[in-house]
Amino acid sequence: MKTEKEKIDAIIKETLTAEEAKFYEELEEKNLLGKLGEVYRSKVGWLAIIMNIMHLLLFGVFVYCLVRFFGTESTNELIKWASAGFLCMIFMGMLKLYVWMQMDKNDILRELKRLELQVATLAQKANT
Repeated sequence: MKTEKEKIDAIIKETLTAEEAKFYEELEEKNLLGKLGEVYRSKVGWLAIIMNIMHLLLFGVFVYCLVRFFGTESTNELIKWASAGFLCMIFMGMLKLYVWMQMDKNDILRELKRLELQVATLAQKANT
């Protein structure tokens, strides 16, 4: 399967101009850190930064709830601190989910651009 992809990539690169080939190279799949960096460089990167700050604050609140949970003797207090800790964990999970969904969205957009470029290349090849 990988050899077929490499063959298709080679055929596409042969038909592209230098500028189009450079654009096609930029569409290669990135590693995990590259994908994470794309989230912070996108149009909503500011929101991702704010969510990261909120994640750190929620983690601090979670640690505080954990310390208070282990330091109390009353059952009612145990329930309150455990509930607050679980709520913090749920919020942190949702914030992480947002970042993963943004990374997935960027992957889908990159693949769509690759498909558009391939269709344009095939259309140009069919016209000549």
